[in-house]
Amino acid sequence: MKPLEGVKVVDLTTYLAAPTTVRVLGEWGADCIKIESHKGDPARTQGAVFNMPFTDDENLAFDVANLNKKFITLNLKTEKGLEICYKLLEEADVFVTNTRTKSLVKLGLDYDTLKEKFPKLIFAQVLGYGEKGPEKDTAGFDVTCYMARGGVFGTTVNRGDAPMIPTNGFGDFQVAMSLASGICAALYRREKTGEGDKVTIGLHHAAVYALSTGLISAQYGNQYPKSRKEVSNPFNNVFRTRDNKWVCICCPEYDRDYEKMFTLLGCPEMLEKEQYRHCADVNNNHLNKDVTDVLDGAIAKIDRDDLMKMLKENDMPCEAAYEPLDIYEDEQAWANDVLTRIPYPSGGKIMPTNPVGFASLGKPDYVIGGMQGAHTVEIMKHLGYSDEQIEEIIASGAAEGATGLKPL
Repeated sequence: MKPLEGVKVVDLTTYLAAPTTVRVLGEWGADCIKIESHKGDPARTQGAVFNMPFTDDENLAFDVANLNKKFITLNLKTEKGLEICYKLLEEADVFVTNTRTKSLVKLGLDYDTLKEKFPKLIFAQVLGYGEKGPEKDTAGFDVTCYMARGGVFGTTVNRGDAPMIPTNGFGDFQVAMSLASGICAALYRREKTGEGDKVTIGLHHAAVYALSTGLISAQYGNQYPKSRKEVSNPFNNVFRTRDNKWVCICCPEYDRDYEKMFTLLGCPEMLEKEQYRHCADVNNNHLNKDVTDVLDGAIAKIDRDDLMKMLKENDMPCEAAYEPLDIYEDEQAWANDVLTRIPYPSGGKIMPTNPVGFASLGKPDYVIGGMQGAHTVEIMKHLGYSDEQIEEIIASGAAEGATGLKPL
Protein backbone atom coordinates (compact mmCIF):
# COMPACT_ATOMS: atom_id res chain seq x y z
CA MET A 1 0.00 0.00 0.00
CA LYS A 2 1.28 3.46 -0.93
CA PRO A 3 1.63 5.92 1.98
CA LEU A 4 -1.26 8.16 0.86
CA GLU A 5 -3.33 5.59 -1.01
CA GLY A 6 -7.03 6.43 -0.62
CA VAL A 7 -6.41 10.13 0.07
CA LYS A 8 -8.24 12.44 -2.34
CA VAL A 9 -6.82 15.87 -3.16
CA VAL A 10 -8.45 18.78 -5.00
CA ASP A 11 -5.91 21.17 -6.51
CA LEU A 12 -6.75 24.80 -7.30
CA THR A 13 -3.23 25.98 -8.01
CA THR A 14 -1.01 27.77 -10.51
CA TYR A 15 2.70 27.99 -11.24
CA LEU A 16 5.05 25.99 -8.99
CA ALA A 17 4.99 25.80 -5.19
CA ALA A 18 1.39 24.74 -4.58
CA PRO A 19 0.98 22.48 -7.64
CA THR A 20 4.28 20.76 -6.85
CA THR A 21 2.94 19.98 -3.39
CA VAL A 22 0.10 18.07 -5.03
CA ARG A 23 2.49 16.37 -7.46
CA VAL A 24 4.39 15.00 -4.44
CA LEU A 25 1.18 13.85 -2.73
CA GLY A 26 0.28 12.07 -5.96
CA GLU A 27 3.64 10.31 -6.05
CA TRP A 28 2.94 9.11 -2.52
CA GLY A 29 -0.32 7.55 -3.70
CA ALA A 30 -2.98 10.26 -3.39
CA ASP A 31 -5.72 10.65 -6.02
CA CYS A 32 -5.32 14.23 -7.28
CA ILE A 33 -7.65 16.37 -9.40
CA LYS A 34 -6.54 19.78 -10.65
CA ILE A 35 -9.13 22.49 -11.37
CA GLU A 36 -8.20 25.07 -13.99
CA SER A 37 -10.05 28.10 -15.27
CA HIS A 38 -10.79 28.47 -18.96
CA LYS A 39 -7.51 30.39 -19.32
CA GLY A 40 -5.65 27.44 -17.86
CA ASP A 41 -2.76 27.40 -15.45
CA PRO A 42 -0.28 30.01 -16.78
CA ALA A 43 2.45 27.46 -16.07
CA ARG A 44 1.33 25.59 -19.21
CA THR A 45 3.12 28.27 -21.25
CA GLN A 46 6.10 28.80 -18.93
CA GLY A 47 8.30 26.78 -21.24
CA ALA A 48 9.08 30.06 -22.96
CA VAL A 49 10.26 31.55 -19.65
CA PHE A 50 12.32 28.45 -18.81
CA ASN A 51 13.80 28.47 -22.35
CA MET A 52 12.17 25.15 -23.27
CA PRO A 53 9.60 24.05 -25.87
CA PHE A 54 6.03 23.54 -24.70
CA THR A 55 3.26 21.63 -26.47
CA ASP A 56 0.32 19.46 -25.41
CA ASP A 57 2.49 16.37 -25.99
CA GLU A 58 5.66 17.62 -24.30
CA ASN A 59 5.61 20.29 -21.62
CA LEU A 60 8.23 19.55 -18.99
CA ALA A 61 7.96 23.06 -17.51
CA PHE A 62 4.33 22.29 -16.59
CA ASP A 63 4.72 18.59 -15.83
CA VAL A 64 7.47 19.13 -13.26
CA ALA A 65 4.73 20.46 -10.97
CA ASN A 66 1.72 18.56 -12.33
CA LEU A 67 2.48 14.88 -12.78
CA ASN A 68 0.03 12.28 -11.45
CA LYS A 69 -3.07 14.49 -11.72
CA LYS A 70 -6.35 14.53 -13.57
CA PHE A 71 -7.47 17.82 -15.08
CA ILE A 72 -10.89 19.44 -15.04
CA THR A 73 -11.73 22.89 -16.37
CA LEU A 74 -14.40 24.87 -14.49
CA ASN A 75 -15.66 28.43 -14.41
CA LEU A 76 -15.93 28.83 -10.65
CA LYS A 77 -17.72 32.15 -11.06
CA THR A 78 -20.78 30.29 -12.38
CA GLU A 79 -23.31 28.48 -10.23
CA LYS A 80 -22.77 25.13 -11.97
CA GLY A 81 -18.99 25.45 -11.95
CA LEU A 82 -18.96 26.08 -8.21
CA GLU A 83 -21.47 23.27 -7.69
CA ILE A 84 -19.12 20.81 -9.39
CA CYS A 85 -16.22 22.09 -7.30
CA TYR A 86 -18.22 21.58 -4.09
CA LYS A 87 -19.07 18.03 -5.18
CA LEU A 88 -15.36 17.36 -5.60
CA LEU A 89 -14.60 18.82 -2.18
CA GLU A 90 -17.34 16.74 -0.61
CA GLU A 91 -15.33 13.65 -1.57
CA ALA A 92 -11.93 15.19 -0.88
CA ASP A 93 -9.58 14.89 2.06
CA VAL A 94 -7.36 17.83 1.09
CA PHE A 95 -7.84 21.10 -0.78
CA VAL A 96 -4.62 22.80 -1.95
CA THR A 97 -4.53 26.32 -3.34
CA ASN A 98 -2.30 29.33 -3.79
CA THR A 99 -5.17 31.64 -4.75
CA ARG A 100 -5.09 34.77 -2.61
CA THR A 101 -7.55 34.78 0.27
CA LYS A 102 -9.56 37.78 -0.91
CA SER A 103 -10.22 35.97 -4.21
CA LEU A 104 -11.17 32.76 -2.42
CA VAL A 105 -13.72 34.70 -0.36
CA LYS A 106 -15.34 36.03 -3.55
CA LEU A 107 -15.52 32.49 -4.96
CA GLY A 108 -16.87 30.94 -1.77
CA LEU A 109 -13.76 28.77 -1.43
CA ASP A 110 -12.07 30.41 1.56
CA TYR A 111 -11.25 28.44 4.70
CA ASP A 112 -14.11 29.75 6.84
CA THR A 113 -16.70 28.86 4.18
CA LEU A 114 -15.26 25.42 3.48
CA LYS A 115 -14.83 24.60 7.15
CA GLU A 116 -18.59 24.96 7.65
CA LYS A 117 -19.45 22.91 4.58
CA PHE A 118 -16.76 20.22 4.93
CA PRO A 119 -15.55 20.03 8.54
CA LYS A 120 -13.17 17.12 7.87
CA LEU A 121 -11.42 18.83 4.95
CA ILE A 122 -7.73 19.77 5.20
CA PHE A 123 -7.37 23.26 3.71
CA ALA A 124 -3.78 23.93 2.56
CA GLN A 125 -2.64 27.26 1.16
CA VAL A 126 0.62 28.70 -0.17
CA LEU A 127 0.88 32.41 0.56
CA GLY A 128 3.38 35.02 -0.50
CA TYR A 129 3.80 36.98 2.72
CA GLY A 130 1.62 35.18 5.25
CA GLU A 131 -1.92 35.65 6.54
CA LYS A 132 -1.38 38.93 8.41
CA GLY A 133 0.35 42.26 8.04
CA PRO A 134 0.33 44.97 5.37
CA GLU A 135 1.55 42.64 2.60
CA LYS A 136 -0.92 39.79 3.21
CA ASP A 137 -2.80 40.47 -0.05
CA THR A 138 0.26 41.38 -2.13
CA ALA A 139 1.00 39.22 -5.15
CA GLY A 140 4.23 37.32 -4.77
CA PHE A 141 6.53 34.78 -6.39
CA ASP A 142 9.51 32.91 -5.04
CA VAL A 143 11.94 35.40 -6.57
CA THR A 144 10.27 38.31 -4.74
CA CYS A 145 8.92 36.82 -1.50
CA TYR A 146 11.48 34.06 -0.97
CA MET A 147 14.69 35.16 -2.63
CA ALA A 148 14.46 38.94 -2.10
CA ARG A 149 12.25 39.75 0.92
CA GLY A 150 13.24 36.49 2.63
CA GLY A 151 16.89 37.53 2.61
CA VAL A 152 18.40 34.90 0.30
CA PHE A 153 19.66 37.37 -2.31
CA GLY A 154 21.10 39.78 0.22
CA THR A 155 22.63 37.14 2.48
CA THR A 156 24.22 34.64 0.10
CA VAL A 157 25.86 37.11 -2.28
CA ASN A 158 29.65 37.45 -2.21
CA ARG A 159 29.89 40.95 -0.76
CA GLY A 160 30.28 43.54 -3.50
CA ASP A 161 28.90 41.31 -6.26
CA ALA A 162 25.42 41.15 -7.77
CA PRO A 163 22.95 38.70 -6.15
CA MET A 164 22.85 35.16 -7.46
CA ILE A 165 20.69 34.34 -10.48
CA PRO A 166 18.69 31.31 -9.29
CA THR A 167 16.87 28.83 -11.44
CA ASN A 168 13.13 29.49 -11.68
CA GLY A 169 11.25 28.17 -8.66
CA PHE A 170 14.27 27.74 -6.39
CA GLY A 171 12.18 28.61 -3.34
CA ASP A 172 8.95 27.12 -4.71
CA PHE A 173 10.21 23.55 -4.69
CA GLN A 174 11.43 23.84 -1.10
CA VAL A 175 8.10 25.30 -0.02
CA ALA A 176 6.26 22.46 -1.77
CA MET A 177 7.99 19.83 0.36
CA SER A 178 7.32 21.80 3.54
CA LEU A 179 3.61 22.11 2.76
CA ALA A 180 3.41 18.40 1.90
CA SER A 181 4.77 17.59 5.36
CA GLY A 182 2.23 19.91 6.97
CA ILE A 183 -0.63 18.27 5.09
CA CYS A 184 0.50 14.83 6.24
CA ALA A 185 0.59 16.04 9.85
CA ALA A 186 -2.92 17.47 9.48
CA LEU A 187 -4.17 14.16 8.04
CA TYR A 188 -2.67 12.31 11.02
CA ARG A 189 -4.37 14.73 13.43
CA ARG A 190 -7.68 14.17 11.63
CA GLU A 191 -7.31 10.44 12.17
CA LYS A 192 -7.17 11.13 15.90
CA THR A 193 -9.80 13.89 16.16
CA GLY A 194 -12.03 13.57 13.09
CA GLU A 195 -11.50 17.29 12.45
CA GLY A 196 -10.11 19.09 9.44
CA ASP A 197 -7.50 21.83 9.71
CA LYS A 198 -5.95 24.79 7.97
CA VAL A 199 -2.31 24.47 6.87
CA THR A 200 -0.50 27.50 5.49
CA ILE A 201 3.01 28.35 4.40
CA GLY A 202 4.38 31.69 3.25
CA LEU A 203 7.22 31.89 0.74
CA HIS A 204 8.66 34.73 2.78
CA HIS A 205 8.54 32.77 6.04
CA ALA A 206 10.09 29.68 4.46
CA ALA A 207 13.08 31.67 3.20
CA VAL A 208 13.72 33.32 6.54
CA TYR A 209 13.58 29.90 8.22
CA ALA A 210 16.09 28.48 5.70
CA LEU A 211 18.47 31.30 6.68
CA SER A 212 18.15 30.51 10.41
CA THR A 213 21.90 30.33 11.08
CA GLY A 214 22.47 33.74 9.54
CA LEU A 215 19.47 35.24 11.32
CA ILE A 216 20.44 34.06 14.79
CA SER A 217 24.15 34.81 14.43
CA ALA A 218 23.76 38.30 12.94
CA GLN A 219 22.57 39.62 16.30
CA TYR A 220 25.95 38.62 17.76
CA GLY A 221 27.90 40.51 15.12
CA ASN A 222 28.14 37.81 12.46
CA GLN A 223 27.09 40.08 9.64
CA TYR A 224 26.11 39.19 6.10
CA PRO A 225 26.77 39.36 3.22
CA LYS A 226 30.28 38.04 3.53
CA SER A 227 33.31 38.23 1.28
CA ARG A 228 34.97 34.96 0.36
CA LYS A 229 38.26 36.72 1.01
CA GLU A 230 37.32 37.22 4.66
CA VAL A 231 35.79 33.90 5.71
CA SER A 232 36.95 32.87 9.18
CA ASN A 233 38.37 29.55 7.94
CA PRO A 234 40.00 29.90 4.50
CA PHE A 235 39.77 26.11 4.07
CA ASN A 236 35.96 26.40 4.08
CA ASN A 237 35.48 28.25 0.84
CA VAL A 238 34.85 28.09 -2.90
CA PHE A 239 37.60 28.32 -5.50
CA ARG A 240 37.94 28.49 -9.28
CA THR A 241 40.07 25.86 -11.00
CA ARG A 242 42.24 26.08 -14.12
CA ASP A 243 39.43 24.82 -16.34
CA ASN A 244 37.19 27.66 -15.09
CA LYS A 245 35.08 25.50 -12.78
CA TRP A 246 34.09 26.21 -9.19
CA VAL A 247 34.84 23.80 -6.36
CA CYS A 248 33.91 23.81 -2.69
CA ILE A 249 36.41 22.78 0.00
CA CYS A 250 35.16 22.17 3.54
CA CYS A 251 37.99 21.33 5.96
CA PRO A 252 36.84 22.71 9.32
CA GLU A 253 40.01 21.66 11.22
CA TYR A 254 42.26 24.33 9.75
CA ASP A 255 45.18 23.93 12.18
CA ARG A 256 45.29 20.15 11.75
CA ASP A 257 45.04 20.25 7.93
CA TYR A 258 47.30 23.24 7.32
CA GLU A 259 50.47 21.33 6.46
CA LYS A 260 48.67 18.70 4.43
CA MET A 261 46.73 21.28 2.41
CA PHE A 262 49.68 23.39 1.37
CA THR A 263 51.87 20.35 0.74
CA LEU A 264 49.30 18.89 -1.63
CA LEU A 265 48.82 22.22 -3.39
CA GLY A 266 52.56 22.68 -3.86
CA CYS A 267 53.03 25.72 -1.63
CA PRO A 268 56.16 24.89 0.45
CA GLU A 269 56.68 28.53 1.33
CA MET A 270 53.48 28.47 3.44
CA LEU A 271 54.98 25.76 5.67
CA GLU A 272 57.57 28.24 6.87
CA LYS A 273 55.11 31.03 7.75
CA GLU A 274 54.03 30.51 11.34
CA GLN A 275 51.62 33.48 11.27
CA TYR A 276 49.29 31.49 8.98
CA ARG A 277 49.36 28.11 10.74
CA HIS A 278 46.66 28.74 13.34
CA CYS A 279 43.11 29.80 12.47
CA ALA A 280 42.80 31.96 15.60
CA ASP A 281 45.91 33.95 14.60
CA VAL A 282 44.65 34.35 11.04
CA ASN A 283 41.41 35.86 12.33
CA ASN A 284 42.93 37.95 15.13
CA ASN A 285 45.45 39.49 12.73
CA HIS A 286 43.06 39.77 9.76
CA LEU A 287 45.21 37.55 7.54
CA ASN A 288 42.26 35.73 5.96
CA LYS A 289 42.73 37.43 2.59
CA ASP A 290 46.42 36.51 2.48
CA VAL A 291 45.69 32.80 2.94
CA THR A 292 42.79 32.86 0.49
CA ASP A 293 44.93 34.56 -2.14
CA VAL A 294 47.55 31.81 -1.86
CA LEU A 295 44.84 29.13 -2.14
CA ASP A 296 43.33 30.91 -5.14
CA GLY A 297 46.68 31.05 -6.92
CA ALA A 298 47.49 27.41 -6.30
CA ILE A 299 44.05 26.01 -7.20
CA ALA A 300 43.91 28.13 -10.37
CA LYS A 301 46.76 25.95 -11.71
CA ILE A 302 44.86 22.66 -11.27
CA ASP A 303 41.92 21.28 -13.28
CA ARG A 304 38.76 20.50 -11.33
CA ASP A 305 38.80 16.73 -11.69
CA ASP A 306 42.47 16.51 -10.72
CA LEU A 307 41.88 18.67 -7.64
CA MET A 308 38.89 16.59 -6.56
CA LYS A 309 40.82 13.35 -6.96
CA MET A 310 43.80 14.63 -5.01
CA LEU A 311 41.80 16.02 -2.10
CA LYS A 312 39.40 13.08 -1.81
CA GLU A 313 42.25 10.56 -1.88
CA ASN A 314 43.69 12.43 1.11
CA ASP A 315 40.36 12.48 3.00
CA MET A 316 39.86 16.23 2.66
CA PRO A 317 36.15 16.99 2.18
CA CYS A 318 35.48 18.76 -1.07
CA GLU A 319 33.09 18.73 -3.98
CA ALA A 320 32.76 20.16 -7.43
CA ALA A 321 30.16 22.92 -7.77
CA TYR A 322 28.07 20.98 -10.25
CA GLU A 323 26.08 22.56 -13.04
CA PRO A 324 22.94 20.87 -14.46
CA LEU A 325 24.84 19.10 -17.23
CA ASP A 326 27.23 17.68 -14.60
CA ILE A 327 24.30 16.33 -12.58
CA TYR A 328 22.99 14.47 -15.65
CA GLU A 329 26.22 12.44 -15.59
CA ASP A 330 26.40 11.94 -11.82
CA GLU A 331 26.49 8.22 -11.04
CA GLN A 332 25.57 8.92 -7.42
CA ALA A 333 22.42 10.78 -8.47
CA TRP A 334 21.24 7.93 -10.71
CA ALA A 335 22.10 5.27 -8.13
CA ASN A 336 19.81 6.96 -5.59
CA ASP A 337 16.96 7.80 -7.99
CA VAL A 338 17.63 11.52 -7.60
CA LEU A 339 16.75 11.74 -11.29
CA THR A 340 14.27 9.91 -13.48
CA ARG A 341 13.39 9.89 -17.16
CA ILE A 342 9.91 10.89 -18.31
CA PRO A 343 8.83 9.52 -21.72
CA TYR A 344 8.00 12.16 -24.33
CA PRO A 345 7.65 12.03 -28.12
CA SER A 346 11.17 13.46 -28.49
CA GLY A 347 12.59 10.85 -26.10
CA GLY A 348 13.07 10.39 -22.37
CA LYS A 349 13.64 13.69 -20.58
CA ILE A 350 15.39 13.99 -17.23
CA MET A 351 13.45 15.26 -14.23
CA PRO A 352 14.50 15.50 -10.56
CA THR A 353 12.46 13.38 -8.17
CA ASN A 354 11.13 14.52 -4.81
CA PRO A 355 13.72 13.73 -2.11
CA VAL A 356 11.55 11.71 0.32
CA GLY A 357 11.54 7.94 -0.11
CA PHE A 358 9.49 5.17 1.48
CA ALA A 359 10.48 1.53 1.79
CA SER A 360 6.83 0.66 1.21
CA LEU A 361 6.60 2.69 -2.01
CA GLY A 362 9.63 1.84 -4.10
CA LYS A 363 9.94 3.97 -7.20
CA PRO A 364 6.88 6.23 -7.56
CA ASP A 365 4.81 6.42 -10.71
CA TYR A 366 5.30 9.47 -12.91
CA VAL A 367 2.17 9.88 -15.01
CA ILE A 368 1.79 12.74 -17.49
CA GLY A 369 -1.75 14.07 -17.12
CA GLY A 370 -2.22 15.58 -20.55
CA MET A 371 -3.93 18.66 -21.92
CA GLN A 372 -6.19 21.05 -20.07
CA GLY A 373 -9.62 19.62 -19.30
CA ALA A 374 -8.50 16.12 -20.32
CA HIS A 375 -10.61 14.49 -17.61
CA THR A 376 -13.52 16.93 -17.31
CA VAL A 377 -16.12 14.55 -18.72
CA GLU A 378 -14.76 11.52 -16.85
CA ILE A 379 -14.80 13.38 -13.53
CA MET A 380 -18.29 14.79 -14.05
CA LYS A 381 -19.61 11.32 -14.84
CA HIS A 382 -18.02 10.06 -11.63
CA LEU A 383 -19.83 12.83 -9.75
CA GLY A 384 -23.16 11.56 -11.11
CA TYR A 385 -23.85 13.94 -14.01
CA SER A 386 -25.56 12.38 -17.03
CA ASP A 387 -24.28 12.77 -20.59
CA GLU A 388 -27.06 15.26 -21.29
CA GLN A 389 -26.22 17.32 -18.18
CA ILE A 390 -22.55 17.33 -19.05
CA GLU A 391 -23.25 18.56 -22.57
CA GLU A 392 -25.50 21.29 -21.21
CA ILE A 393 -22.97 22.41 -18.58
CA ILE A 394 -20.14 22.52 -21.12
CA ALA A 395 -22.32 24.43 -23.58
CA SER A 396 -23.13 26.98 -20.87
CA GLY A 397 -19.42 27.67 -20.27
CA ALA A 398 -19.47 26.43 -16.68
CA ALA A 399 -17.04 23.65 -17.65
CA GLU A 400 -14.83 22.79 -20.59
CA GLY A 401 -13.58 19.53 -22.03
CA ALA A 402 -10.17 18.66 -23.40
CA THR A 403 -8.63 21.77 -24.94
CA GLY A 404 -5.29 22.27 -26.64
CA LEU A 405 -2.85 24.94 -25.58
CA LYS A 406 -4.20 28.40 -26.26
CA PRO A 407 -1.91 30.68 -28.28
CA LEU A 408 -0.02 33.31 -26.32
